[in-house]
Amino acid sequence: MTAARKRPSDQDGFFWKTKKMEEMSTAEWESLCDGCGRCCLSKLEDEDTGQIYFTDVSCKMLDSCTAGCKDYSNRFDHVPDCVVMTPESVRALKWLPPSCGYKLVAEGRDLYWWHPLVSGDPNTVHEAGVSVRGRVAGTEDEIPDDELENNLVQWPGQLPKRARLKRRPQD
Repeated sequence: MTAARKRPSDQDGFFWKTKKMEEMSTAEWESLCDGCGRCCLSKLEDEDTGQIYFTDVSCKMLDSCTAGCKDYSNRFDHVPDCVVMTPESVRALKWLPPSCGYKLVAEGRDLYWWHPLVSGDPNTVHEAGVSVRGRVAGTEDEIPDDELENNLVQWPGQLPKRARLKRRPQD
């Protein structure tokens, strides 16, 4: 039996392909976040099946125009249960979206063309239609928990066609 052939990658020399997640500096680790904001959406879990469902309701700290945290360095003061991305948590979290840079690196996959580490432009995550920009119905402070079921959406668990392309589209 032969080992599966490694898929060719044009990202082989970059730190996310050469280092284990545990070996990355804090700056390298933080840069794996593509800035989409999908992880900042409220999620519901089916108690019977464990299935996770996304909503279009965001954390109160998410700026839905930029898809970034309003006060990232102090977010735990405002949201004590904000999830810390660590190599261990990334491997354990089942709800990370398929586009998540942390998830892709944990799986040994390449980052997409729109990821800021690849494109060099933090706006390509919005251009590719991956971010939450313009898709948030409200924050957790505005929409009560008992109404979250009315805000279930599928798009955070999907990858838009434009984002799946191998290269940035030439418009």
